[in-house]
Amino acid sequence: MMNEAIAGIRFPVLIGDIGGTNARFALISEPNAEWERFPDVHTSHYPTVEAGIEAAVLAHTGLKPRTAILALAGPIAGNQIRLTNCDWIFEPHRLNARFGLSSVVLLNDFEALSLCLPDLGPDDIDPIGDGKAAPERPRVVVGPGTGLGAGALIHARGAWIPVPGEGGHIDLGPITDHDYALWPHFEKSLGRFSAETLLCGPGLMRVYRGIGSFDGRPTPLRTPAAVTAAGLSGEDPVAVAALEFFATHLGRLAGNLALVFVATGGVYLAGGISAKIAPALKSGAFREAFVAKEPHRHLLEGVMTAIIGKEDPALAGIAAFAADPARFGVALDGRMWQA
Repeated sequence: MMNEAIAGIRFPVLIGDIGGTNARFALISEPNAEWERFPDVHTSHYPTVEAGIEAAVLAHTGLKPRTAILALAGPIAGNQIRLTNCDWIFEPHRLNARFGLSSVVLLNDFEALSLCLPDLGPDDIDPIGDGKAAPERPRVVVGPGTGLGAGALIHARGAWIPVPGEGGHIDLGPITDHDYALWPHFEKSLGRFSAETLLCGPGLMRVYRGIGSFDGRPTPLRTPAAVTAAGLSGEDPVAVAALEFFATHLGRLAGNLALVFVATGGVYLAGGISAKIAPALKSGAFREAFVAKEPHRHLLEGVMTAIIGKEDPALAGIAAFAADPARFGVALDGRMWQA
């Protein structure tokens, strides 16, 4: 399938990173060329992905894409793909016909994000703690935004192999006595507590309201941005506690994923929230929760954790794959549709 992928990727290539709230698009005229980046698209402003691409991209460029490689916030299965937190439906054959494409490739969004990890330099990351990244060892990326995503990258047989998954939907539960006291005050999502229930934008609001309920304090803030700002400034004690809870449990989840993959190549934080709450993540709660995995604390103390600071990391990962597919062992069975 890899030779087919190399032959099937024809330039110009439309690349996209499509989440629950925003879609980011760019066009690449030829391998390793600079992108033509377009303004972010709010998915709620357009009824379909085709309408979004037409209005936000193709109406503003003379380039006609031959291939589209799109990263979606959800699992890729079947010929009709629905995102977890977005109403857009992706039908690759319809995309090929609508835009005269030779092929469409659909990836998981954190799979695409993982493809950028080998090219990250010191200026592209903001380290948390003192761990180091071992070269060509497994790496993990996890990130809270509208939802919560996770993925891994493994080096084997001379190629970087992304491992897509839905790690944001694993169960999340209390650990300490304080957690057990707090948990009844949190709102469930779809009848359960997944990691995404509490570790994303809407999840931060659940945490904020739950802590306010537990403490008997008012919770007047109405957006994740407001909770973040008030928590970082210290002006709202419930918001301060919410950010500490968020950082602690994100650290626990990241440590769990690091153990699953023995990710001595590093654990990287992405998503729309991580960079915004960097001071909270670097305060110590995240890192302590990350390493508190006896009997493997010593192993995790050596693992680098860092916030990705590179702009558009998922698009960067897709661009790296488009330029040199043979460098990556991307599984395309059932995820590449040719006209």
